[in-house]
Amino acid sequence: MTGRGQTGEDVKEVVQQYWDGRADSFDDDSQHGIHSDEQREAWLSVLGLWTGEPPQRILDVGCGTGVISLLLAELGHDVTGVDFSSEMLERARAKVEQSDRSVEFQRGDAENLAQSDDAYDLVTARHLIWTLPTPERAIDEWQRVVRPGGRLVLIEGHWDFAEVFEGYEEIHDDLPLYDGRPLEELAAFLSTQGLENVEYEPLAESTLWGQEPNYEKYVMVGDVPE
Repeated sequence: MTGRGQTGEDVKEVVQQYWDGRADSFDDDSQHGIHSDEQREAWLSVLGLWTGEPPQRILDVGCGTGVISLLLAELGHDVTGVDFSSEMLERARAKVEQSDRSVEFQRGDAENLAQSDDAYDLVTARHLIWTLPTPERAIDEWQRVVRPGGRLVLIEGHWDFAEVFEGYEEIHDDLPLYDGRPLEELAAFLSTQGLENVEYEPLAESTLWGQEPNYEKYVMVGDVPE
């Protein structure tokens, strides 16, 4: 059971409904979508640095409308995107149809993936872990589907706003990493979950977000033990 007596499935249903409702407008936010060539190039630079030489087999978990998935494909990687929100996935698939990229999108639960053991070289996730009722299970799953010696690449942050996000009022206490986490705290969490060589870099460049960041944002990576 989770913090306020709701099951994890109850919490996930609320999360799904929230993001289904956000799908139409998600990319309109400059912090989520890509709104200029300069912003796109900035993200390609960050992702290229941390994902390594293509082609890597990458599972983009919590892929949403496919923003990161398509950038990874542009870098030359073999990408599969997974999300719990059917509405988000519809928009991701529409983007692929309008592009010259090849990305497969599947509906899936970040804490209970359908993918096989050791099927990927990398798992990527952007601003996902705070939405999960059992983040420890998620990290275990992500390591399971990545080959030994592979890597998790997480784009995360710490906001700690005074007001609870609209739509999360009834469940935020059931999300252990709600509000994100400071760099050092998430790094310690990943190390506790068995990841090795955990390192990170702040993502403070305004070009990445289309505006000056209003909270701490960073990329954090960790290696799956061999």
